[in-house]
This record gives sequence, C-alpha cells and structure tokens, in this order.
Amino acid sequence: MSARKSERIMNLTICLLMARRFVEREQIRELVEGYHGLSDQAFERTFERDKDDLRAMGVPVETGSNSPLFPDEVGYRIRRRDFELPEIDFTPAELAALGVASTVWDDARLGGQATAALAKLRASGLDPDADRVATFAPTVGAREPAFETLWQATLAGQPVAFTYRGLARVVEPWRLVNRKGAWYLIGLDRTRGEGRSYKVSRIEDAPRLAKGEVTPPDPAVVEEHVRSLTARRDTIATIAVRDGAAPDLVRFARPVGPDPEPTPDADPAAQPPPGFTAWRLRVASDPADAAGDIAWYGADVVVLDPPELAAAVRVHLEAVAAWR
Repeated sequence: MSARKSERIMNLTICLLMARRFVEREQIRELVEGYHGLSDQAFERTFERDKDDLRAMGVPVETGSNSPLFPDEVGYRIRRRDFELPEIDFTPAELAALGVASTVWDDARLGGQATAALAKLRASGLDPDADRVATFAPTVGAREPAFETLWQATLAGQPVAFTYRGLARVVEPWRLVNRKGAWYLIGLDRTRGEGRSYKVSRIEDAPRLAKGEVTPPDPAVVEEHVRSLTARRDTIATIAVRDGAAPDLVRFARPVGPDPEPTPDADPAAQPPPGFTAWRLRVASDPADAAGDIAWYGADVVVLDPPELAAAVRVHLEAVAAWR
C-alpha cells in the first residue's frame, strides 16, 4: 500500500469514526483529504476500493440513512463501540507470564520499554507480579557498554571501529552471539583480513560506526565461528556469593557441599566469608575471559578456586579502580 493511499484511508477512518450521523458520499468527498480534485468516476472507484480495504482489515464500516423518509440517501459511519478494542483482562497465569517476560531484558536495551509496559498494566489495576516470579525467569543480560552500538551496527549492516587487546580494529559485524551469559561479536576484521570473534566485555573503548558497507558473509563461515565458541573448553570454578546477590550468576551454578573437593593448587584456607555461600559453576578456561564476567559483580562475588582465576579477577578489579 502506497503512502498516499495509507494516508487517505486513515483520513477516511477518522472522518467516519468521529461522525455521530451517517456521512454521505458528497460530504466524504469534501471532508477527506485525498479525494479532492478527483473526477466523479475516479472518486467513486477510489472510495469503493478504500471502503473495501477498510472492511478487509476488519474495520466495521456501517451503511445507513439519517432519514426514515428518504432511506435511499445512503451514508457511512464507523460505530466507536464496534471499532474500539474490548477491555483487556488477564488470568493470573497470563499476568505471571507477562511478569516473567518483562524480566528477560531487564539489563539490556529493551529494559525501558518493559518497565513502561508494566507501569501501564499496573496503572490499569493489573499486577504482573514480576518480583515474585523473577527467580524463575530467564534473562538476557547486556550490561556491556559496547553492546548497544554493536547491536545497531549489526542490524544496520554497518562496520564498527573499536579497540581490542590494545589494537584498533574495524569490523564488519556478522552476528552477536550469547554464550553462557557472555556476548561475542562475530565479524570480518578488516585490519586482519579474516573473520574473528570478539568478547564484547573486553572491548576497551566505545565502539564507533565506520564508513562503508558489510559484505554478506558465507553462512557456513559464520556457523563455523559460532561452533568454535560453543566448542571452547570450560573449567570449574568455586565462588563465594553474598547471600541474595548475583541471582543471574548462581542460576547457572550449584551449591557446594560442606566438604568441597578443591583443585590440587587450591588454597586450603579459601573459605566463604560470613554472609556468603559457596557455589560451583563452569567458566571460560581462559582466566582473562572469565575474570571480566565475575569482576562485574564487585565485592558480591569472591573466587575461591582456581587460584589463577582469583588472581585474574583481582588484577581486573585493580585495573578498574586505577582507571577511575
């Protein structure tokens, strides 16, 4: 449907919706922008098509007469009660589902829209009860400052520039992939001339949109990079989490029993501080990769084992403190 036709049909809908009486054809011809200047035959054809289109879209265009003495003087209107949506009511289970859905993007770019939608529901007297179901809700976290620009660049098919491992890169984004709570950008590194993957949390500055276009990649190449992320080895880490903190992290962990089995190099004195609970979870085998994810929680998470991960987290936090 062309923009001109869409505008004309919208104007016709408003005209018929606001009328308290049936609006005759000649009145419609005078009132609705888009019919002006048409010949009689052109107006008849255009109006009939527009009326049929409205009915095909489910808009109840009613035909009738304002005078019982002259029933052949036909007019048109849209009854507001037939056009408006009925009052929306939700069952308790549906409200719970809405509450769960609102938490999925609680830390990402859609968080504002989810909050606004919940506010509207509560203002109408409905309570999605998100807080009581949040413990069981899936989440899609995107706390990394670089995520928003990378997301927009991927959608728009536009190259992006950033610094990674101390080197300036210009990347044609192919896909953003979430692997066990961490985001990775897969794309063509123009600097190196090959496809590569980048952990978003390790991007060292604010990404910037670059000039040029993204050359469509071979889907098989993209899938190979995705599989390489999935195939990366993990290691088991033991962490202490402040009670009630980091629910998205412990969701993927399991509590440690009273006699945990440490690694051979573990510090025997490493025990959860008071008010903390020990958990065991899988993390990236590269301590540098895992450290950024754990360090995000600050003092709420302490690495007990392995020692090299604890050291990497400490270095990461010291670097953040020095930068600030």
